[in-house]
Parts: sequence; structure tokens; C-alpha cells
Amino acid sequence: MTYKDIRKNEEVLAFLTKGNDNLGTMGYTDHSAAHCAMVAERAGMILKKFGYSDHDIEVVKIAGFMHDMGNAINRHRHAEYGALLASQILAKTDLPLEDRVTIVSAIGNHDESTGGAVDPISAALIIADKTDVRRNRVRQKEMATFDIHDRVNYAVTEAKLKVNAEKRVITLNLQLDESICSMLEYFEIFLQRMLMCRRASEILGSKFKMTANGSKIV
Repeated sequence: MTYKDIRKNEEVLAFLTKGNDNLGTMGYTDHSAAHCAMVAERAGMILKKFGYSDHDIEVVKIAGFMHDMGNAINRHRHAEYGALLASQILAKTDLPLEDRVTIVSAIGNHDESTGGAVDPISAALIIADKTDVRRNRVRQKEMATFDIHDRVNYAVTEAKLKVNAEKRVITLNLQLDESICSMLEYFEIFLQRMLMCRRASEILGSKFKMTANGSKIV
């Protein structure tokens, strides 16, 4: 079982599609397979920059692509539901038990309300997921209907995640249109997530920094 295989797995895709549809009905931003693929690739990039093995990179990419399946069951505790679904699906593959357990643990710990980084795989997944802030995650294009989550994401005109392996620093650089969302509103939504990224970075032996419109925030 490889990352390429999991991206084509019918069960995984079905759960991701249903979960994203459910969240769309509830007014949440995009949590589709496209988001999960971005998280997978970003998590793999983080581990690659820090010199982790190809094996660890493959494991984190599998976890990244599967991480939001639990939304098909319920948004509340979706991380734990997703971990259970992943366990059932991966049990039918040739993936070694140790890798399956690592993936399930990373998925089960990726949500800021109930989890936190416990190893490098979960740390990279968390950072990749929580830094995916971008305008095209907003589904509803009529600004008059935006809630605070929509405004925050739509206000991000540019987001770049940089990993400096030599200095052991991970930096999220944002450009915000403050006519759409104030800095205060951004932190009302994202402060807990950014703190989660800081703790996850520590697991990777690095520091997490964030800038918004050129000013250091974290």
C-alpha cells in the first residue's frame, strides 16, 4: 500500500466526499480530497526538509490524505472517527502493523480540540493541516453571507509555509486583506491552531513562527 494507492482507494474517497458534502451543508470551508492532498504533500515536504526517511515521508502522506474521513460520521470528534475508519481500511492492506498504528495515531490527534502532536508523523500532519489557509477554501462566494471562518480564509490573499532546516524554523507567512478580516478576527479563529503548530514544531526540534502583512505575530 502506497500513497498513490490510497489516493485512488474507493473507500477513502467516498468518506472524504461525504464528509466534505456534510461540512458544506453545515457552512464549513472546503475539506475535500484536494485539501487532503495538499496536506499530504505539505506534510511530506516538512519531513523531507528535516531529513526524515523516505519511509516516514510515505507514512505521513498516507495519514495526510486520510485525515479528514471522520467528517463523514460527525464533525464533532471527527479526528477520532477518522482514526477508526483508517484503521479498518488499512487493516485490509499490506501496510505493516507499526505503520498502520502510527497513521491511526496521527489522524486521531490532528484536531486542536482533542489532540496534539505525539511524534514526528503527527507533528508534520498537524502543521500541514493547520496552515492550509487560503481564499479558495471558501465555498460561498457572496461576501454578504460570510461567517467569521469564511472571512478569515477569504481575507488571506497569499500564504506561504517555509521550512529552514539549517535554522530549524518553520514559518507561515500570510498576506491578509484587513478590509475583509481584521487581525483580531484571524486570531479569534486561529490562535489555538497556531499554538498547536508551535507545539508540533517542538516535536520536530524546531520553532514555529508566523508573520502577517510582514509583521511577526508568533
